[in-house]
Amino acid sequence: MGEWGILSLVVMALLWVFGNQLREVQGQSEKVAVWSTLEQLRAALMIEQLAHHIRATGASAPVEKNPFRLLQTPPPNFAGEMAMQDADKVPPGSWVYDPVCGCVGYRLLFPQWLEPVQAADAVWFRVAMTTAEVRLVPYTQYLWFGQTLP
Repeated sequence: MGEWGILSLVVMALLWVFGNQLREVQGQSEKVAVWSTLEQLRAALMIEQLAHHIRATGASAPVEKNPFRLLQTPPPNFAGEMAMQDADKVPPGSWVYDPVCGCVGYRLLFPQWLEPVQAADAVWFRVAMTTAEVRLVPYTQYLWFGQTLP
């Protein structure tokens, strides 16, 4: 009877360690997916800016500020336009665009790996447009798994 108790404790400890490692791998894969989407948005913004400069004539055409509209197909987890303060109404794992602040936001599935802790477990990036460049600038300095978000 005692051996079965020890064996069950060992199995439970192994399952606990496996569960922790699984959550970390899920968080890492979410980070890669977020970085990939951010790079797609940055590329779309830069292509739009280059195209705008090439076709620039006397009258300037309006530049699209929502980078999701520039993608050929928006990501399936794009929830649309929404104010930053309403980000908690979006399901975790969704992207949003706030037209008032000109920000792109993502609500995390696994927020426990993000520092500092954010309201609504979301990270935000401001679309910064100048005549020289277009960038997605983090709203604040985020650390995810100890690395700064680009």
